[in-house]
Amino acid sequence: MYNFDKVVTRRGSGCVKWDAQPPVEADMDNVIPMWVADMDFEAAPFIRQAIQRRVDHGVFGYTHVPESFYKATIDWFRRRHGVTYYRNWFIYTTGVVPAISAVIKALTQPGDKVILQSPVYNCFFSSIRNNGCTILDNPLKEIPDGSGFTYGIDFEDFEKKCSDPAAKVFLLCNPHNPAGRVWAKEELRQIGEIARRHRVIVISDEIHCELVMPGYHYTPYGAASEENLKNSVIFCSPSKSFNIAGLQVANIITADPDWRARIDRAVNINETCDVNPIGVAALQAAYSAEGDAWLDELNAYIYGNYRTLKEIFAKEIPFARIVKLEGTYLPWIDCRSLGLKSEEIENSLLQNEKVWVNAGAMYGQDGFIRINLATPASICREGLERIAAGLKRLSKA
Repeated sequence: MYNFDKVVTRRGSGCVKWDAQPPVEADMDNVIPMWVADMDFEAAPFIRQAIQRRVDHGVFGYTHVPESFYKATIDWFRRRHGVTYYRNWFIYTTGVVPAISAVIKALTQPGDKVILQSPVYNCFFSSIRNNGCTILDNPLKEIPDGSGFTYGIDFEDFEKKCSDPAAKVFLLCNPHNPAGRVWAKEELRQIGEIARRHRVIVISDEIHCELVMPGYHYTPYGAASEENLKNSVIFCSPSKSFNIAGLQVANIITADPDWRARIDRAVNINETCDVNPIGVAALQAAYSAEGDAWLDELNAYIYGNYRTLKEIFAKEIPFARIVKLEGTYLPWIDCRSLGLKSEEIENSLLQNEKVWVNAGAMYGQDGFIRINLATPASICREGLERIAAGLKRLSKA
């Protein structure tokens, strides 16, 4: 039994979430940060123990990545997620975001088009543009679901976008941030069929893959079909689910030897090819048998915070529609009925209620906010009550 109720003082520790400067002046000593996607929980004890053993060695020279690093990852994904990756498919790197940039650089030419599905993680937009490519948006469609809604893929439009001769790559988010979808096997299979028909390469960010709510099941893109597995590039890391983003370790996985060689060159050109000894130790500990129980308890705890959100919002601000959360700890809230830009909502909550959320515009859909639930329940409830009070205030303005 792990103690996710424990409140760890992060303010003053040099962390982005609690110590970064907000977009407007605010009383940061009293702000509850529910924005950037990292968790306020301690890393799992078995990860801290592995790190301590490595620290006790006392020497931190250039890192050789051992075979046990690859074996831990391969065994984890085969056992927990039913997909088989092979040792020679791997390229290690410092993080998923630099990996995405390197892969786009490797598989496109300036002027090519890269498909994404908005609303989506903001770094997708910058990674495409920074490599001289053009964004081709296949917006997710809203599907009513009770008092809220969920998102689905507009496959007719997706086929249209893939048929564009300039479209070379589709950047998938699985599970999807911030839409909260854990894509079903059939959806992933259909994506693969359409993409292959038009010779579009699918590259899939699966960093949130362990963060799945009860009743849902993460399917790796490559597990949906053998053809998907052979014709894709996968990004994975324990950083998001085990709260070790600061340790900077991730993997790029692809079965295609030509793509792998091109990606390896791009990773080296970007100078993101070296990982550190602490991150290597942490990954192997995370992808151990102990990781299963910790993750299962974590997901149950986050689901409890999600239930608190639904309870408070239904009672206090029913006009704020909650997009169904299937995966991640980042619920997506529709505030369009307020008639305000999402940055206005973010700034108003910061200055008045002293709670920091993410504005939806950065993900390509204005009028929404994204909330981070990965914090002890006591802090989460207080933060959600502040958000509800602020949105209620704005609804009366």
